[in-house]
Formats: sequence, C-alpha cells, structure tokens
Amino acid sequence: MTIKDKQLADKIYLILAALFIASLVASNLIFQKFFYWEPFGLYRFEISVGILPYPITFLITDILSEIYGKKKANQVVIAGIFASFFSMLIILVADFAPAIDSSPINDEIFHQVFGLSPLAVFASMIAYLFAQFIDIKIFHFWKKITKGKHLWLRNNFSTFASQFIDTFTVVFLLCSFKILPWSIFTSLLISGFLFKVIIAALDTPVLYGVVYLFKRKFNLKNNEEITD
Repeated sequence: MTIKDKQLADKIYLILAALFIASLVASNLIFQKFFYWEPFGLYRFEISVGILPYPITFLITDILSEIYGKKKANQVVIAGIFASFFSMLIILVADFAPAIDSSPINDEIFHQVFGLSPLAVFASMIAYLFAQFIDIKIFHFWKKITKGKHLWLRNNFSTFASQFIDTFTVVFLLCSFKILPWSIFTSLLISGFLFKVIIAALDTPVLYGVVYLFKRKFNLKNNEEITD
C-alpha cells in the first residue's frame, strides 16, 4: 500500500470512528421518546427513538473488523465508552447549573429531558460493553472459520447474538433503575430485538458494498486487512 493510500485509509477510519461515537452518544440522549412502527400491519413495534442510530454502531464495527481488523475495531469501541461517560459528565454539570429567568428552557424541562440520561448512559454502557465486544469476537470467529468468505454469515450471526444481549441488558437495567415500568419489559425486549434483527439483515448489502469498495480501492485480497 502506498503512503497516499495509507493516509486515505487512516482518514476513513477516523470518519467511521466519529460516526460511531456520534451515533452512540445520540442514542443515549434521545432515548426517552418512544414511537411505534407497524410495517404492513404485520407487527407493531413500540420502541425508543434511541434505537434508531444504534444499529449504525454495529454496522460500523463490522466494517472496521472486516477491513481494519479486530484491534482497530476494539479501539473504536473503547473510544465510544469514554465519549459516552464524558457526555454524561457534561449533562450532569448542565443539569446542576441553575437556569436564569429568561432562559427558553427552564430547569424542570431540562431535567425532564436530560435528567435521566446519566442512568441511561450507564445502562447502555453496560449493555454496550457486552454486546460490542461479543459482536467483534463472534465476527472474527466466523471470519476465521470461513477463511474470509461468506461475509453475510459473520455479519448477521455476530449482530443477532450481540443485539439480543444488548437489548435484554439495557431494558433490564432501565426497568431495574425504575426508569421504565416492568410491565413493558417483554414488549420492549421483543420489539427492540426484532427491529435490530431486521435492520441488521437490511444493512448486509450495505456492508457488502462498502467492503467491496475498500478492497477495490486498496487492493485487498480475500481475508486481508489494512494493517499499521
């Protein structure tokens, strides 16, 4: 690989890492709004809007795992942890600071919207730690078994397993912290997991397209990764 190609690969890695972190932090900030989705009247999903950017994180870690390797993917996951806890600290300080009388958003509204975010971040991070590292581990397990072939297999198998762990853990903790009532635990678990499975299946062509472009641009052979 030429120096120019290496510089381009590093820039793309940085952009993917930024998108990953932005998606993760955003999902923790907007989680309190819930919506429903009823595709073709087959099933009514009742889920948090926080779930919308979350599948992007798993798609990006799969891209990073396939192109840059396990070590680089894990580095982005760890960076996401620090970014999430740092955002939690900022929210705590902002929530503590008293609003002036002319402030468009008063203390009560701000606390109602963002006050539970630190607990949500904590719950999300516990689930995130389990899910993301398991996703990367399973991805590379199947990559080794298939000798770099059948990308769809490791993409979906790793994501399905990790998404169930993630959904179960975060909903369980949110109910345990009394942020959400236990009465909706089962429905949120089923809706959240099925939604993520559907998105994971739909993003498989995207993963194939991105990986193809990477391999073509950087002349990567089957099962070859961009190394330092």
